[in-house]
Amino acid sequence: MRSASRLSVGLDIGATKIHGVVVDDAGNIQAEARAATQSGAEGVLASAVGVVDELRDAVDLHITGTVGVGIPGLVDTERGTVSFAVNLDIAGPVLLADRLSERLGLPVAIENDLNAATLGAWHASGTDDLAYLSFGTGLAAGLVLDGKLRRGVHAAAGEIGHIPVDPAGERCHCGQRGCLETIASGSALTRMWPSSDAYPVASLFAAADAGDEKATLVRDRFVGGAADAVRLVALAVDPATILLGGGVTHLGEPFVAAVREALRASAASSDFLASLRLPERLRLVPTDLPVAALGAAMVGRRAQP
Repeated sequence: MRSASRLSVGLDIGATKIHGVVVDDAGNIQAEARAATQSGAEGVLASAVGVVDELRDAVDLHITGTVGVGIPGLVDTERGTVSFAVNLDIAGPVLLADRLSERLGLPVAIENDLNAATLGAWHASGTDDLAYLSFGTGLAAGLVLDGKLRRGVHAAAGEIGHIPVDPAGERCHCGQRGCLETIASGSALTRMWPSSDAYPVASLFAAADAGDEKATLVRDRFVGGAADAVRLVALAVDPATILLGGGVTHLGEPFVAAVREALRASAASSDFLASLRLPERLRLVPTDLPVAALGAAMVGRRAQP
């Protein structure tokens, strides 16, 4: 088997599955593999090793580069530890980077999953100044400002989902009431519009387009919350580009068009907001691009000496 030192691996570790990619020096994906995630520290390690082994078999080159990992929870990138990854049954802290490196025989670097996805979106976007709004189970913004990932002193940069916007709203899992995440996130959508569809946002928009009054109310509230998230991140850090991603954006351009229209409506009575040209800054992350796994590979690359 031939050797290529610039082949790197990216692992996006989620609560239910691990998505792995092999990336070449130009950032092109050469192979992909997926496997179910086993819970607990030992389960996560075993699952990750299995995915890397599958990737090794998939390419006719010997992987001698880095392995980057994106994982939920509180991540200490310097120590290579993860803790409070509750959906993975990890209390921690777990020395994930060192333990995975020992099993793989490769250098390993880890990063919070949102930050990893942000790096993937940044790599694909062609801009050095952006916010990546992830509308997944929760709501958060990843930030790359002037080409640098912004984590924050307490790794809380971009946690806009936990800004309260409705004092009479739903209780958020963070303990506050009426957080933006309770209005504009996948979990909020599931609560407001229960559906057996893999992507409830699609059935919601279809029902609203067909004239369903309840669907219209839910859609408008959800889209309004998404527009609020865009305004928040724009007014906080004023990025050149705001990328929309996450499971909710699987709907594609109809979702982006609705958010743009909500932004235009709010700016109609405000010359200040109109001057910010927020609708023009929005871009959709391609739904077929695995930004989280790709970004994880970038995490490993950035950690190389």
